[in-house]
Amino acid sequence: MPVLRIDSLDRPELADFAGLTDVAMRRLLEPAGGLYLAESSKVIERAVAAGHVPRALLLQERWLPDLQGVIERFPDVPAFVADDALLTELTGFSMHRGALASMHRPVLPDARELLRDARLVVVLEDIVDHTNVGAAFRSAAGLGADAVLISPRCADPLYRRSVRVSMGTVLQVPWTRIGEWREAGPLLHELGFTIAALALTEDAVPLPSFAAAAPERVAVVMGTEGDGLSRRALSAADVRVEIPMLHGVDSLNVAAASAVALYALTTARGSR
Repeated sequence: MPVLRIDSLDRPELADFAGLTDVAMRRLLEPAGGLYLAESSKVIERAVAAGHVPRALLLQERWLPDLQGVIERFPDVPAFVADDALLTELTGFSMHRGALASMHRPVLPDARELLRDARLVVVLEDIVDHTNVGAAFRSAAGLGADAVLISPRCADPLYRRSVRVSMGTVLQVPWTRIGEWREAGPLLHELGFTIAALALTEDAVPLPSFAAAAPERVAVVMGTEGDGLSRRALSAADVRVEIPMLHGVDSLNVAAASAVALYALTTARGSR
């Protein structure tokens, strides 16, 4: 990877990093352009460790030593180095994490293959906030989920904010998109999963009770921030589960709920 110190923005190779605060530009790049952005040396290293290939790097001079291994591994990929003012002008924001990489987006695995050896998976239905998606992936990684499935309309886990909030765990936890529930429900059942929907319904089972006797293979389904799970998701579920709450609070943020649910299930399994 050649290190190229730049003092102007007239190089066409810098287009991957231009105007990143502009929504239209981000949509062109992620995912339609077949790329995603990895931000910070830690996340870039995790992306490379996961087998992802960079197209270009953009970084501050002081971060060169931290990314030397990545630079040496990809001798044909340019690493652009510039001062803070030029980087801010290019990207549209202050690069206080010091490094960005445009990465080639990997091909998503087939859901059936992904789930073959999984025992505990998270299903994210139509979550629109990239921060919540990233936080849910971090919970999945830290609390023992084997995989994450996301619905067709769920926010992109490889969006820059999702990757950052997840601390790069979206690059570690196996994941893929699934089809609509008319396809996803039968597939999960065929593979032996009990579909457990986190929902506030009259017939919902308290999470501790469900976790204490949870079946071998569980798919925990979590819904969008405002409306919760769709009717199709609730219809596909084998059981509806709720997190007991106090002081008049009826529910948790979806990212917090994912952490609580996974902790309850993994802890109960460990004690059995």
